[in-house]
Order: sequence, then structure tokens, then C-alpha cells
Amino acid sequence: MEEIKQNELGTKSIGKLLFDMAVPAIIAQIVNVLYNLVDRMYIGHLPEIGRDALTGVGVTLPLIMLITAFSSLVSMGGASRASIAMGKKDNESAEKILGSCTTALIGLSVIITALVLAFGEEILMAIGGSENTIGYALEYINIYAIGTIFVQLTLGLNAFITAQGFAKTSMATVTIGAITNIVLDPILMFGFDMGVAGAAWATIISQAVSTIWVVRFLLSKKSFLKIRKKYLKIDLKIFIPCVALGLSPFIMQATESILTITFNTSLRKYGGDLAVGVMTILSSVMQFSLLPLTGLTQGAQPITSYNYGARNSDRVKKSFQLLLRSSIIYSTILWLAAMMIPQVFAAIFISDAELIQSTIPAMRTYMAASLLLGVQISCQQTFIALGNAKASIFLALLRKVILLIPLIYILPIFLENKVFAVYLAEPVADVIAVTVTAIMFFTQFKKILIELKNN
Repeated sequence: MEEIKQNELGTKSIGKLLFDMAVPAIIAQIVNVLYNLVDRMYIGHLPEIGRDALTGVGVTLPLIMLITAFSSLVSMGGASRASIAMGKKDNESAEKILGSCTTALIGLSVIITALVLAFGEEILMAIGGSENTIGYALEYINIYAIGTIFVQLTLGLNAFITAQGFAKTSMATVTIGAITNIVLDPILMFGFDMGVAGAAWATIISQAVSTIWVVRFLLSKKSFLKIRKKYLKIDLKIFIPCVALGLSPFIMQATESILTITFNTSLRKYGGDLAVGVMTILSSVMQFSLLPLTGLTQGAQPITSYNYGARNSDRVKKSFQLLLRSSIIYSTILWLAAMMIPQVFAAIFISDAELIQSTIPAMRTYMAASLLLGVQISCQQTFIALGNAKASIFLALLRKVILLIPLIYILPIFLENKVFAVYLAEPVADVIAVTVTAIMFFTQFKKILIELKNN
């Protein structure tokens, strides 16, 4: 059965494979975001303290995004390299990768927990905390820090389940955690009158349940790759290439927190709280609407990596072409909706008429180039699937760090409407980044396919 399941990645119809892999990944992404939103909804409805408590927990989000990014640093590159090894029929190397990454995730958890507990207050005050909100922020983040090991292991090891082609099992990991969190939130927050602390404990307990699920699977007979004691020692020759490949998704996630701070400080300077409120809606819409693209790329990764390892150039080419077409179709539909009915998106998040009216033109500017994101994401993630660390790292830095963050400060210098200039930074960065990405990818992809055919 193990051989049959693995062979599906190398023989089954690419279209059927992508559908089977991507749909659970998309559902998992949506469920994950939804239960985070529900968490905030409960906090916002705490009697008397809801507004300050929600703001305080909101201050912790950039730090939490950074913490979770470290799981990608270890696992995203590790999972891709494990898939490539499996394509070469070298499951022993794949298990060594899994073992090294497991130990690294545990070690990172200990370091992160210690740092947050020691310097949490200073960090939170630096990224937007105030006297009114810092108490709630610290109450939440200190409990979250204690459970960092569960967060790292759940997110990190789940990538190795997806890498083997078990997309439904991977989806179940997220769903189990989400259901547990949604059930525990009202019980702990209101039933036991724990408030913000209850929300934090609900999150950590749900992640612990997911961790148990993941570890049990990776120790079971169902898993092709198993966590074995003899491979838990970190082998630097194996681990360093995994981290190099994982730098790209790490940078993409870590810079989101920096980007959020950059946008908010600039918009507060030029447009006050109203502009910041609009940006909150825009970023939420962009984040939620791009989940299907993330799911598509996650579904395609094991297919591309496995067949790259098996040196099957035709299936590597077909998997990318189908991913690219699917991504472009979706991003185009998203762009049309944002241009034609931005008020519908805004109304999902807010009922304030003034804020909705301000969001309409802002969304048309901010998402003006969103139809190109299908090309950007599919090319960038395929670089990771093919094990090309240098290209994936450069492209991760290009859009946000090299282009977007500087443009947020540069464009207002030259445009009279400063708020519009800040929103405009997004599509300008997108157009340049997509152009560079497409040129780089198709030039190198052609060479890769030729090398696979020759060998």
C-alpha cells in the first residue's frame, strides 16, 4: 500500500492529483484563519474590557506571526527536500530530514519561549502597545509563549504529512485544532471567567491536541516517513540545505509583521485612524482572499518535488502549467470582484458607512495588480518545490523588503495625496516583482527541464 500511494505522485493524473491535494489544503487554510477570527470576536465581546482587550491582543499579532514563521524556516524547506528524496526512492534520507527538523523545532521552541517571557513587554511596547492595552497583550502572549512548542510542532511536522501526499490527514490536523479552540473559547473565557487568559489557554490546548494527532500519525504504520529515535540528532549536512530552502517562506511570513507596522505608521501619519481602519480591512481581504492560492501551491508542492526527484520532466512541467493556469484564473476572478464590488468585501468586516465609503476607492487602488499574483505565487513556490533556495530567497525579499516597504515611504514624497500614495505602493511593487519573477523563473525552468530530460 505504501508503494502504491507513493507511486500515485509519479503516475496519477496531474489534474486529479492537484485537485485531491489542493482542496484539503485550501479548506485547512480557511479553517485556520476562521478560528483565529472567532478568537478575536469572543475577545471583542468581553464585558466592559472588550475594546481594550481586543486592541491588546491585536498588538501581539505581529509577534505571533514572527513566532509561527520559524516553523516554516525549518519545515517548508525540509518537507520539499523530503519529497524530492522520496521521488528518488530514498526514504531513509527523507526520514533523516524529518528527524533533524523535529529536533530543530523543539530547540527553537525553547529559545523562543525564553526570549518572549524575558523581553515580551519591551517588544510589545515597541510595536504598538500602550498603558491601556499592554496588560492584556502580556497576559495573552505569556501564555502563548508557554505553548510555543505545540505551535511549532503542529505547523512544522504537518508539512511532512502533506509532503507524503496525505492532504486530508494534514487538513484534519488543522480542523481538529480549530474545533477544539472554538469549543474551548467560550467555556474558558466566559464559563470560567478567565477572559483574555482563557482565549490564550484555548489556543494552546487546541495546538497541543493537534500536536498529539500529528506525532501519532508520524509514528504510525500509515506514514511512509516516521520519526525515528536514531535520526533525531541534527545532521548539519542535511539540515542546513533545509533551512536555506525554508528561508523564502520564513521571510514571506516574518516580513508580514514588519509590513503591517510600516503601513499602519505611515497611514496614521497621513490619514489618521480612519486610514488605519481602511488598511485593516484591505489587509484582511487580501489575506483571506489569497488563501486558495496558498492552498493550490501547497497541493502542487509534493507533486512537483516528487517528480523532480524522480527526474520526470514531463510531469514536473505539467504540474507547474496546471498550477499556473489555476492560479491565474483565480487571481483574475478576485481582481474583477475587487474592482466591481469592493463595498461587498468591506461590509463583511465593518458596518460603519464612512469606513465602507473610504474603503471602496482604496481597495481599487490597493488591489489594482492583484490579478498578477497568480503568476507571482505559483512561480515563487515552484522554486521552493524544485529545491532552488537562492532564487526563492531573493524573490521573497524582492516584493516586500526591496520594493514594497521603501515605496510606502518614497511615493508620498512625490504625490500630493499621501494616503493614496501609500495604498499605491502595493500595486507598483506587485507589477515590478511579478515581472522580475516571471523572467527569472521561465529562464531557469527551461534549463531545469532540459537537464532532467538529458539525465
